[in-house]
Amino acid sequence: MKELNYKGTAASPGIAVGKLSFFKSGISQIPSYMIYHVESEIMRYENAKKIADNELEALYRRALEVSGGENAEIFSIHRIMLDDPDLCDEIEKNIRERRINAESAVSRAADTFIRMLENTNDAYLKARTTDVRDISERLIKILLGKNTDAAVFSEESILYTDDLTPSEAIQLDKSKILGIVTAYGSSNSHTAILARTNGIPCIVGCGTIPEIFNGQYIAIDGGTGVYEINPSEATIERYKKLMDEEHSRRERLNALKGLPTRTSEGKTIQLYANIGNPGDVDAVIENDAEGIGLFRTEFIFMERTELPSEDEQFRIYQEVVKRMDGKKTVIRTLDIGADKHAEYLKLPIEENPALGLRGIRMCLSKTDMFTGQLRALIRASAYGKLAIMFPMIASVWEIREIKKLIKEICRQLDGDKIKYDHSLEIGIMIETPAAALISDILSSEVDFFSIGTNDLTQYTLAADRQNPAVSRYYRQDHEAVLSLIKTTCDNAHKAGIWVGVCGEIASDMSMVRKLISLGVDELSVSPPMVLPIREKIRNL
Repeated sequence: MKELNYKGTAASPGIAVGKLSFFKSGISQIPSYMIYHVESEIMRYENAKKIADNELEALYRRALEVSGGENAEIFSIHRIMLDDPDLCDEIEKNIRERRINAESAVSRAADTFIRMLENTNDAYLKARTTDVRDISERLIKILLGKNTDAAVFSEESILYTDDLTPSEAIQLDKSKILGIVTAYGSSNSHTAILARTNGIPCIVGCGTIPEIFNGQYIAIDGGTGVYEINPSEATIERYKKLMDEEHSRRERLNALKGLPTRTSEGKTIQLYANIGNPGDVDAVIENDAEGIGLFRTEFIFMERTELPSEDEQFRIYQEVVKRMDGKKTVIRTLDIGADKHAEYLKLPIEENPALGLRGIRMCLSKTDMFTGQLRALIRASAYGKLAIMFPMIASVWEIREIKKLIKEICRQLDGDKIKYDHSLEIGIMIETPAAALISDILSSEVDFFSIGTNDLTQYTLAADRQNPAVSRYYRQDHEAVLSLIKTTCDNAHKAGIWVGVCGEIASDMSMVRKLISLGVDELSVSPPMVLPIREKIRNL
C-alpha cells in the first residue's frame, strides 16, 4: 500500500513507529424505555452515583501518583459535578416526569447541559463539556453493568481515537502506548497534557482516519505534527534515526545533573520548577531543579467539597518543604477565581471573572480562610527553606494588609511557643501592569518578585489567554510585555531583591537569552524543562 503523508497539530514531542490501533470511546447505543416503578429507578440512579464517586476517588489517587496534581484535579472536579444540584435535578426530573429509564435520563440531561455550555461565552464553562460527557458516560456504563475501565491493548501500538475523556486518558496502559493520534482536540486537551506528562508522542486534530488503516503501520513526529501511514522502509529508517538522536539528547541532558546553571560569561541563574501538588516533587528531584519557584496550592482546595483545615494544609506544605531538603520552596497562596473554581466558596458569578474577585482579592475578602492558609504556611517554614508568594497584586495597600495578618499570626505563634522561620521570605507575583509600573514602590515591601507572564500578557494586551479567537494577539514576547519585565527587574535590583519568571515564557527556548538580558535572576519551569533550559543557559 502507498505511503500516505499527513499533518495534524503537534501536541507532545517525540518520535514513534508502530501499528495503528483504533480506540472507540463512548457508548454506541443507549437503551430508552418507559418505566413503571419511578422510585426503584431513582434508586438505581443513586446507586450508580455512589459507585461512580468511588471510582472517581480511585482515579484521583491514581492520577496523583502517575501524573501529578494538575491532572488529578479534574477527577476532584468530576466528583463535585456528579452531585451538581442542577444536573441531578434534571436527571431526576426526566425519570419522574418523562417516566424513562435512568440510562436515557442521564443521557438526555447531559445533552441539555452540553448544549447550554457550548452556547456560553465563558471559556472555562465551555471546557466543561468534556467533563459532563465523561461523567454521564461513566454513569450510563455503570447502569448498564458495563466495565468502566479503559481498553486493554495486547501489544505496543499507536492509539487513534476521536479524543479521550480524562478518565480514559488516565486509565490507559502507558506501557503499551507508543504514541497517540486524535481526530479532534487541541494541544491543551486532557489527552495532550497527559501525553506530555508521560513523555508520549502525540498529534491532535488529525481528522478522520478511515478504519481500513486499523492495524497498519504509522510513523508520527509529535514535535512537528507530521504522521505517515504505511511508511516506506526508507521513512522508517529516517524515523529510527530521529529516535536515536532523541535518545542521545536525553543522555546528554542527564549529564547536566549536578552542574551549575551558569552562562559562559559566568552569570548564574537560579533554575527552579513549578508544581501543583506534593506528588510532583519526585519530578523536581529527578530533573535536578535547584528549588521550587511556584507551588500552586489550588488543588488542595479544589479537590474537595469543603474547606481544608489548617492542619491538613500544614501537613502538605511540611511534606514538600522537608522533601526539598534545604532547597528553596516558593508557595503561592490560593489563586482561585477566573478559570479556577471551588463550589463551596460560593464565589459570585461575574460577567468578567478575569477582572473580578480572584487571587489575593478573594483571599482578602475571606480573611478566616486566608488566615488559616497563612498559619499553615508559616508553621511549615520551621521545616525547611520556605517562601510565601501572593498572586494578583495591584496596589501597595494589599501588601500592607497581608503583612498585618502575618504579623498577628506570628504574634499568636510566639505566644503558643510554635516554631517558625523568623526570617521567612515573602514575595509577590507581578502579573498586572499596575504591579509592574509601581514595582519601585512594591520592592520596598517584599523580599522578591516573581513575574507571572501568562496573566501579565493577558492584561497588558487585553487578550484573553483562553480565547482561541484572539490567540494571535496574545504574545508573551510583545514589546510592551518585555518593557514591563525590564522595569520590574530594574526596580527589584535597585532595592536589592531578586526577581524570577514563572510563566510559560520561562520555558521558551527562544526567549531565555532575552529574559536574562532583561535582568531576570531566576526561571521556574515545568520539571521536564529544567535540563533543556540548563543546557540552553550554559551555551549562552
